Amino acid sequence: MLGKKIAGQMSESLLVGCLLAWAGGFLETYSFFTRDGVFANCQTGNLVMLAMRLTQQNFSEALMYLIPIAAFFFGVLLTDLLRDKCGNRFFHWRQPVLLLEIALLILVGLLPQTSWGNPTATTLISFSCALQVESFRKIGGSVYATTMCTGNLRSGTSHLASLLLRREPGAGRKSLRYFVIIALFMSGAACGTGAATIWETRAVWGACLVLLCVFFLLFCRPLEEG
Repeated sequence: MLGKKIAGQMSESLLVGCLLAWAGGFLETYSFFTRDGVFANCQTGNLVMLAMRLTQQNFSEALMYLIPIAAFFFGVLLTDLLRDKCGNRFFHWRQPVLLLEIALLILVGLLPQTSWGNPTATTLISFSCALQVESFRKIGGSVYATTMCTGNLRSGTSHLASLLLRREPGAGRKSLRYFVIIALFMSGAACGTGAATIWETRAVWGACLVLLCVFFLLFCRPLEEG
């Protein structure tokens, strides 16, 4: 029944997933509009550009793409280290990760739009997104992402096909969750566009407020959906 408390983790709740997806979309458009047109959340484009620059033997530009890739790499490693080392007696291990992400994004908002400030900002955002995407990977047992949408779109469509073609039990709810996450990501992207236009580099602090809400939500237990 709706409102009944159940066993589980708030970190896997739809509410937390929606807030994180909103923050992910916000960061994507923030980095694009304020940091030289770079999408910092996902590294696929950086990997492609790195390969292209290496093929062209343009090693100085290749290094510029390698830096955010390395930041993402080490962000994932650090997250796994914190998961193994941090206990859950009072703080959930994900909460220190969120605080680190918030601190880094506060710093991003203070960096100037210069030849060194913008690459530094996008590198810190890449690192922060690695922390987030590695820490929050499931909603109700289903794998999802909060800083990119391709996998969510594939999974949501696959579950929808399972519902329409095979009437698979629970497929409709799973599909809806993915499309809700995508909608919140897009909403965050829209808000990031407007905020970047008004507040420029400091707009990133809007994502910090949402992440802070997630931090406090992790003290709670999830409610049953539906």
